[in-house]
Amino acid sequence: MAEVIRMPRLSDTMTEGKIVAWNKKVGDAVKPGDVLAEVETDKATMELESYNEGVLLYIGVPAGNAVVVEGILAVIGKAGEAYESLLTDAQPAATAAVAAPVATPDAVATTPEPVAVAASMAANDERIKASPLAKKIAAEKGIDISKLAGSGDHGRVVKKDVDQYVPSTELKPAAAPVFMPQGTEGHTDIPLSQMRKTIARRLSESKFSAPHFYLKMEINMDNAITARQAINEVSPVKVSFNDMLIKACAAALRQHPDVNSSWMGDFIRQNHHIHIGSALAMPDGLIVPVIRFADQKSLSQIATEAKGLYAKAKDKKIQPAEFTGNTFTISNLGMMDIDDFTAIINPPDSCILAVGKIKEVVVKKGDGFAVTNVMKVTLSCDHRSVDGSVGASFLQTLKKFMENPVTMLV
Repeated sequence: MAEVIRMPRLSDTMTEGKIVAWNKKVGDAVKPGDVLAEVETDKATMELESYNEGVLLYIGVPAGNAVVVEGILAVIGKAGEAYESLLTDAQPAATAAVAAPVATPDAVATTPEPVAVAASMAANDERIKASPLAKKIAAEKGIDISKLAGSGDHGRVVKKDVDQYVPSTELKPAAAPVFMPQGTEGHTDIPLSQMRKTIARRLSESKFSAPHFYLKMEINMDNAITARQAINEVSPVKVSFNDMLIKACAAALRQHPDVNSSWMGDFIRQNHHIHIGSALAMPDGLIVPVIRFADQKSLSQIATEAKGLYAKAKDKKIQPAEFTGNTFTISNLGMMDIDDFTAIINPPDSCILAVGKIKEVVVKKGDGFAVTNVMKVTLSCDHRSVDGSVGASFLQTLKKFMENPVTMLV
């Protein structure tokens, strides 16, 4: 019996998926394990495998279109088997394509001549901005219409300008040329990717449902800079300042479990495990690979895992288990020359740490002055689950670890 294939929920935040490409066409034989199509979710492009054996009888969503979760994608059955009644019976969960209609072979192309004519007229109007009547009267009177300043829209010469024109008989100071804009007004509508739709929905929910408050602090990075140089002399992989922050935050969370929590509506969930999300900028938006059990890992292990996850995310090969489950998040814009900023909490976390660049500043030292390196951080907190004193205590511990990195290794 023919079976309807529906769009599966490939991640916990997915509401719809976009068909990037079909690997099978109608009439092709299909067996379990065959990849039917490539599906773009809100986080990655994933393969849709078949669990059925038979022939692909029907494709309900053309490549390039999106369909809601549980929407109809295809029908697989025996060759020649009638399947139309299945589509009628399954209509309540039917597809919700959100892309432009697909052209059929019978579609008739419109002739391009009117476009060419319009372009030619636009080019002529750009050379001389004047109404047809003004051009006619100016030609009859022998007036060079290009010498007239127009009073119409965008400097357009109209009949009144020609009628009121008086040839000059004396030299006058040259007037500034009339501004003539190059090109026309316009805009580009950019379709939302699945990732951007999810980011917009989740962060809107976070910002407008969680009462945010912000705690700022400066951290002296002189010792961290020296420690990183020493670490990278022996580490099998290059350790970044962000890797050190992941380790320091994980160690601080172990001492401040109230920050490692989630607001659950009618109770607060305090997590025993520490999974640090590290926000990564992508062309389509932001994705947060997760370093699991970060407090138990060495700096070189964190650096190795982070680099691997970032590479998979950029190639859109990251899997749902690798970008979900965070209990705390770090968003670092220091490498983009940002001094400090505030970040929106990444659900289901109670806090997110926004990190700015390391900057040299002049400070008073003894009887004179010296240059030191500082980094500004801002902790965004959900006031429903984390109080100000709790967040401040966490930042004090984080500051201690970053200003004396050897202490977080004990």
